[in-house]
Amino acid sequence: MFPFLKKILRTKPASIVSEIDPMKKFLIVGLGNIGPKYANTRHNIGFKILDFYAEKNLLSWQTEKLGDIASNKLKGRTFIFLKPSTFMNLSGKAIKYWMEKEKIPLENILVITDDLNLAFGTIRIKTKGSDGGHNGLKDTQQMLQTTNYNRFRFGISDAFVKGRQVDYVLGEWEAEEEKQLPERLELSAEIIESFALAGMNTTMNTFNGK
Repeated sequence: MFPFLKKILRTKPASIVSEIDPMKKFLIVGLGNIGPKYANTRHNIGFKILDFYAEKNLLSWQTEKLGDIASNKLKGRTFIFLKPSTFMNLSGKAIKYWMEKEKIPLENILVITDDLNLAFGTIRIKTKGSDGGHNGLKDTQQMLQTTNYNRFRFGISDAFVKGRQVDYVLGEWEAEEEKQLPERLELSAEIIESFALAGMNTTMNTFNGK
């Protein structure tokens, strides 16, 4: 476990820790597009974060219906990681399917996506909100019939020439961004564990703006 989370759990009253259901399951979804041509693009940061977490924790991916799946157990929680194979515009279809299949409540879902409105690497975690013009979030909202789901937005900045937004989001990282990504991915992995182990409110208060 990350040192940050050990500190959180140590400082929580024993009564709160004991109330946590050890059988709780969490669905962590990284949004992106399948295929090698998209692997290192800005739009695929959701996939990249989950791949980083899986590699760090020696998890293996299995190709299942509507996506690649990996799982991990930590402190009585079960983490189910999903990389949808539906392409970005139909992300919600995969999310809804795995929510229902694994019987995971809406509040235990975290959707990770890129955000043009945030500076590169900036973190924004919210419990609800609009799709912000993001097609993956737009489909998720339509399929879940709500905007009240947890999302983790990773800033990719808006440093593109007018009319070249698609080329930018589907473009690969610049050399300077590549240098900074490892630290940002490490932080993102902490956020995933904090979400399930410490709760959404603590996670938002700790990581937003970092």
